[in-house]
Amino acid sequence: MGAEQKVAIVTGASQGIGAALVKAYRRRNYRVVANSRSIQPSFDPDVLAVAGDISLPETAQRIIDGALERFGRIDSLINNAGIFVAKPFTEYAETDYAAVLGTNLAGFFHITQRAIAEMVKRGSGHVVNITASLVDQPMAARPAALAALTKGGLNAITKSLAIEYAGRGVRINAVAPGVVRTPLHPLETHEALAKMNPLGRLGEAGDIAETVLFLESASFVTGEIVHVDGGRNVGI
Repeated sequence: MGAEQKVAIVTGASQGIGAALVKAYRRRNYRVVANSRSIQPSFDPDVLAVAGDISLPETAQRIIDGALERFGRIDSLINNAGIFVAKPFTEYAETDYAAVLGTNLAGFFHITQRAIAEMVKRGSGHVVNITASLVDQPMAARPAALAALTKGGLNAITKSLAIEYAGRGVRINAVAPGVVRTPLHPLETHEALAKMNPLGRLGEAGDIAETVLFLESASFVTGEIVHVDGGRNVGI
């Protein structure tokens, strides 16, 4: 395809939800810039892999530069990279705090600031932040205050940026997953985790990817936080 083929950036793209997002966007015939610390080069000429720590501004700049040099445009950014550390609040170490805020907030900030600047030049674009259902429904049995702090911040800025850029053609939405079957959760925990959801099963990475693609097509939707959590957000 030529330069008019749309381009999506996906962070945290090497496994789980991120890898599912790359596949989903390619099926939609987008070119994709895929980032993670450990991502390997792709044999697909329409996928550009950019390895690096998303918390660093220089990584964000390399992603943006790579997208423009290789594909000539940026249409969508999916902020999927994230770190989840579940601990009692008083047991978090300084290293936990630095790692979670670095990836979840600084990583969001550096790449999103640069991507939106390019989208505004074109007069169109879409940002999707992958947050967490537990921001609205925390669990006493699984304390995760740093996730609430950072992913809650992403929910808030989703609404703020949606209003700020609505008049310039850029939409910003969020998807808040519940427990999803990824390498983050050991196999022996799956049965117990599934029981926490009213639908009685774990989410799949494809469930999240399908929701992101729905938002991609929903041109009159901005500032929304869509819960994809088997009903956990409603209650149990």
